[in-house]
Amino acid sequence: MRFMMLMIPKGYEKAAPGTMPDAKAVEAMMKYNESLQKAGVLLALDGLHPPSMGARVSFSGGKPKVTDGPFTEANEVLGGYWMIQVKSKAEAVEWACRCPASDNEVIEVRQVQEFSDFPADVKEAAAKFPEMQAQYGQRIGS
Repeated sequence: MRFMMLMIPKGYEKAAPGTMPDAKAVEAMMKYNESLQKAGVLLALDGLHPPSMGARVSFSGGKPKVTDGPFTEANEVLGGYWMIQVKSKAEAVEWACRCPASDNEVIEVRQVQEFSDFPADVKEAAAKFPEMQAQYGQRIGS
């Protein structure tokens, strides 16, 4: 099973463009990332720039509307993520608990939808795109 562990740092929604973590926090996090890698569960990870450097695209009335960050209505934003492959939600939560996060950080653990999770009609709709299936395999539909 694949799970995303989503880092939600409180206050990051108001961070200025170019805001970076301190070196000691990065060192502790890199050791944690190394432990995920050595255990063979790490598939991917990335940190994200603050929302002040991003944009949101909404689709009210079917038309795209672009809003540049920061997003005043946001009270929680992502600071980064890990994609891991483990045997259960309990194991994913166990890994999240080992993270050297600070008092102002929360990790949300979410299972990734696999192609096999979908009903027949959804699988049939996805089957119309064999190039995408070949490139992304089981990730189609997630």
